[in-house]
Amino acid sequence: MAPQHAKVWLKDNERLIGSDAVTQSLDALYAAGPNAPSIARAQVKLRAALAQEKRSVIYYDVLSNTLVGTLYAAVSERGLVAVDFGFSEHAFVDRVQRKTRSVLVRSPREVKQALKQLNDYLIGKRKAFDLPIDYSVLTDFQKKVLVAALKIPRGQVLTYGDVARQIGRPRASRAVGQALGHNPMPIVIPCHRVLGSDGSLHGYSGGGGLKTKAWLLKLEGATVQ
Repeated sequence: MAPQHAKVWLKDNERLIGSDAVTQSLDALYAAGPNAPSIARAQVKLRAALAQEKRSVIYYDVLSNTLVGTLYAAVSERGLVAVDFGFSEHAFVDRVQRKTRSVLVRSPREVKQALKQLNDYLIGKRKAFDLPIDYSVLTDFQKKVLVAALKIPRGQVLTYGDVARQIGRPRASRAVGQALGHNPMPIVIPCHRVLGSDGSLHGYSGGGGLKTKAWLLKLEGATVQ
C-alpha cells in the first residue's frame, strides 16, 4: 500500500479530515458542550432519581410490661405510622420497614408521646387519643375503612357490614374485614370495635387475638355477645 493511501486509510490526512462536514460538526458540538436547556433537563431528571432513591426515616420505640405485653410504636414526620404488641422487636421493625420502605431508627424522644398515650389508655387514665396519623402507606380503600373505624365512639360497636355501608360500599363487608385485619395501628384506630354480622367477635390484628379484642371492648365498657 502506498504511503499516501495508508494515510487516507488511517485518516491521517489533514485535508481529508478537514473536509469531513460530519466530523467538523461533532467536534464543534463537543467543544461547545450541552446547551442550557439540556443541562436543566438533565438536572431535573437527576434530582428526581435521587429523591426516589432517598429513604425516609421513621422513629420507633418500645414500652415493656404494659397490660397487653411489650408495646411498639413508630412515627414519621406526618404522624403515627404503626403500633404493635405481642411480637418481637425484630418482627416489628421488619414489618414497618417493608411496609414503608423507610429506615427505622430507635428514638425514645420522638416516640415518647405516642407510647405515653397508649399506656395511659390501657390503664384507664385516657379515654381518647390525640395523635396525628400518617395514612400515606395505605390505599384509598384502606384509609376509608380505617377512618370509619376511628369514628366509632368508645363503648360502641359496629359490624363489618355497617362500616361497608358507611363508606358507600355496602357489598364490601369481606374487603372491610381484610382492611381492618391489616390495621397498622391497632388500639389507636379501634378495629376492635368492629364485629361480625351476628354481633360476635371475629379476627383481630393485634397481639393476643380475640382475647385482646374482648379485653379492649370490656375496658371501654362495650357490651358484646
